[in-house]
Amino acid sequence: MTEQVAERPSAQPIGPPPPFDPELAPVLEVLTSLRPPDAYRPDNIVEMRGPVPGVETPTDEVLSRGGAYSVRERTVPGPDGEPDISLLICLPKHAATPTPAIYYVHGGGMIVGDNRFGLVEMLNLAEPMGMAVVSVEYRLAPETPHPGPVEDCYAGLVWTSDHAHELNIDPERIVIAGASAGGGLAAGVTLMARDRNGPAVLAQLLLSPMLDDRNDSPSARQMRGLGVWDSSSNETGWNALLGGSVRGGPDVSGYAAPSRAADLSGLPSTFIDVGSAETFRDEDVAHASRMWQAGCHVELHVWPGGFHGFDVVAPHAALSQDAIAARVAWLRRQLGCSPGEALSRAGLHA
Repeated sequence: MTEQVAERPSAQPIGPPPPFDPELAPVLEVLTSLRPPDAYRPDNIVEMRGPVPGVETPTDEVLSRGGAYSVRERTVPGPDGEPDISLLICLPKHAATPTPAIYYVHGGGMIVGDNRFGLVEMLNLAEPMGMAVVSVEYRLAPETPHPGPVEDCYAGLVWTSDHAHELNIDPERIVIAGASAGGGLAAGVTLMARDRNGPAVLAQLLLSPMLDDRNDSPSARQMRGLGVWDSSSNETGWNALLGGSVRGGPDVSGYAAPSRAADLSGLPSTFIDVGSAETFRDEDVAHASRMWQAGCHVELHVWPGGFHGFDVVAPHAALSQDAIAARVAWLRRQLGCSPGEALSRAGLHA
């Protein structure tokens, strides 16, 4: 089991919050009128699992990308002694050779979401590269606390790697990806794969990852009451996963909160991005810095004026286009794809 970081620097003074990008600010105003940033509370978690206003769950037809992908749900073994899990498997129909794959972990603060949440955006990245996408359905907190969710995600990765030939996937070219809570779980799964001599992970793509249960960074305090997910909702998510008596204490596993992992060496090539105007900014920047210090290859982007998930809700904004293009370029480099082809098929310009 990965060791925990014992020391924590004292609280740092903070100034006013950074401004939101002017093109994104009106979008954020609409979002917060529907659901404020502190909306998630221990007493309404089940209620918050209902449909998000204005957000439709993608159907198999949508995920098939006009017939380019086969889409199926498959039940596979979960962790030892635990229930089976479900994988939503999207495979390129006309691939002549084994394809690279994105193993995707959805977001939702550890407490909401399913394996279709955010999958359209993953397919937007995957299709230009000819990649498969496998999205894992993990059990949610508080009904299933740590280590249940991350162990579910790891079990799904093991199954995917073990059955790569059957899926026409190249087991040496699997990229783990996750957004928000899914980014934290993806980072935990990558640590597990390293420590357990598990499946090969080519790279990890961590989008505004939720990494630190202590929830006391300068950005967490600076952005309280602002954006779409603030430190109050974040506390709800972490308490659900760990329990209020454990969260923030000395006994939190690095598999639950990867910021707690003492050893970040030997991890694969990593992409981390985050908005400058969101709760997770400083824990994500700190994680990238610690990975560099451990000798890892990391690409970090902090998008000025971006709030949590800005690229999903406003994909045509200039800042969102820049963020998406950076991910496309990074993923292309991991796979050795042609830059012009990858960008044009993703709807972007070289």
